[in-house]
Amino acid sequence: MSVTDGFQVRVAAKREEAAGICGFDLVRSDGGALPPFSAGSHIDVMIPGGPTRQYSLCNSPAESHRYQIAVLRDPNSRGGSAGMHERVVIGDMLWISAPRNHFALARDAERHLLLAGGIGVTPLLCMAESLSASGAQFEMHYCARSRACTAFLERIRQSRYAAQVRLHFDDDHDDPPFDLAALLARQGGGPHLYVCGPQGFMDAVLQAARVAGWPENRLHHEFFTAAPRATAVDESFEVEIASSGEVVVVGACESVVQALARAGIEIETSCGLGVCGTCATRVLAGEPEHCDVYLTSEQREANDQFLPCCSRAKSRRLVLDL
Repeated sequence: MSVTDGFQVRVAAKREEAAGICGFDLVRSDGGALPPFSAGSHIDVMIPGGPTRQYSLCNSPAESHRYQIAVLRDPNSRGGSAGMHERVVIGDMLWISAPRNHFALARDAERHLLLAGGIGVTPLLCMAESLSASGAQFEMHYCARSRACTAFLERIRQSRYAAQVRLHFDDDHDDPPFDLAALLARQGGGPHLYVCGPQGFMDAVLQAARVAGWPENRLHHEFFTAAPRATAVDESFEVEIASSGEVVVVGACESVVQALARAGIEIETSCGLGVCGTCATRVLAGEPEHCDVYLTSEQREANDQFLPCCSRAKSRRLVLDL
């Protein structure tokens, strides 16, 4: 995200939502209304002195005076979460993008099942607010390591949808363990499932749903980062610029974005992790090796676009619409 693509907001509040999780309220610097958003939306935040990162909006879409986000401090932070925790304070001005939504509610669904793992509660909290306001049928399960690690616990308890939320703590031995298979098996009437959280949590939920016979069109998920992949077997390949015929070699240890930048060709990026889709580029020839979590399975099968920040090539050469 470049400065010209977004607008400034002021940090109106910063608070500890749970152990290792900071919440932020962002308001327009001029005091005006913010662009509207729908449940499941996220914004890009340009972190001072650091990278641009995507954070889900977790307040009600009915609110226009603020955007609310929550950031988990990652012990392996590359400057994103650490920057938000350590450098951003109340009163600071931040550049952000307008909201975008790649994790929208299926409005034609009769029922909804929300499954949150840890910090993955943020977009689902926004969904719960929206579903409750519209009177839709939904059930939410929120899994966390402990009560101390559970963000927005008091907010959920005080909400009008509190009775529709079930909390599951790894260290709570008084309650029976969360039985995911049983939950998925007893869902009738064709609900849609929404899951967000750590990679292992989402993989487990999606796998269990598929085993239970849930169709793909009723499974919705949002990843924070693409899954780690082995790079030891990566080989160099070529990308050809369709407009000029220039051929750039992408080394085994660099991304397409890096290789093109080395050749003086800039592609706009944001997350650099294969999540946001900012750098999506049309592929005119060749077969990409998709390593992102942004494109749908249908888009991947079409092989007519890829995310050069993380994806590579199965063919010797890719011809890019640049």
